[in-house]
Amino acid sequence: RKFRWKDLPGAKLPEGWYSPAALEVLRLSSKNHADVPIAIGGTTVHLLASHPTPPGFDGPEDRNGRRNHDEIRFWELYVGAEPQPWIVDDAGRRGGLGTRPFVIAGDLNADPSDGNSMGGAIGRLLGHPRVQGEPAPRSAGGAEQSKLQGGVNLKHAGDPAQDTADFNERGPGNLRVDYVLPSVDLPIVASGVFWPASSDPLFRLVGTHPFPVSDHRLVWVDVRIGGTRGRDATVP
Repeated sequence: RKFRWKDLPGAKLPEGWYSPAALEVLRLSSKNHADVPIAIGGTTVHLLASHPTPPGFDGPEDRNGRRNHDEIRFWELYVGAEPQPWIVDDAGRRGGLGTRPFVIAGDLNADPSDGNSMGGAIGRLLGHPRVQGEPAPRSAGGAEQSKLQGGVNLKHAGDPAQDTADFNERGPGNLRVDYVLPSVDLPIVASGVFWPASSDPLFRLVGTHPFPVSDHRLVWVDVRIGGTRGRDATVP
C-alpha cells in the first residue's frame, strides 16, 4: 500500500509533473496491491488483488494512464520467478512471489485492444509466461450489447464477447477491464463473464443504463487445484 511509485524500476512518471517532495510520498497503488494466501486442501493459492486507477480524468501529461500502466506492471514483476529485492510490503518484507500458485483478480481498468489505457502493461501481463491469459472469459450479452449500443463499440478491435464493462458508447465504449488470471499451475476448467443476453430471464440482474447494480460484469474462472485428481475451485 505504501510502496512509492518512484521506486518501481522504469516507472513511467510524468516528467516534471510532480515535485521532488511529492515523489517522496506518492504511492504506486491508488488503492492497494494485496497478496492474500488462501489454503485450499493442501495447497496455498495467493490471491493477488488490486484496482488500478482509471487511465483518464487527467490531461496531456497522462498521469493516470501512466499510473494505471505501472500498477499493472507491478504484478508482472511480482509474479516473476526471479527475486525482486526492491519490492517492500507495508511490514518491511522484501521480494516477490516466486514460483507459488496465484490468481490475479480485479478491475484493472485496462483493455488490451481498445480504450485509452497504455495497453502494453495489460498485454504483457496476459502474455506473461506464468499467467494464463487465454482462453479469455466470454459472454453472449457482451457481444449483443456492443452491437445494439453501437457508437464507438463498432470501431473496437477487440472481441466484444470478452467485454466486462458497459461504458458509454460516446466515450470509451464497452471494454474488457476486469480479470481473473490464474497461474499456469492451476489448470482452467471453465470460465465466463456473467452478462446474459437480453432474452435471458437473468438479464434483469445486469440490465442497461441506469444499471441495477454496476456497469461492470462478474468474471469467473474454475481452476483445478492439486493436479488432475485435485479439487475444482471457482474464483470470481
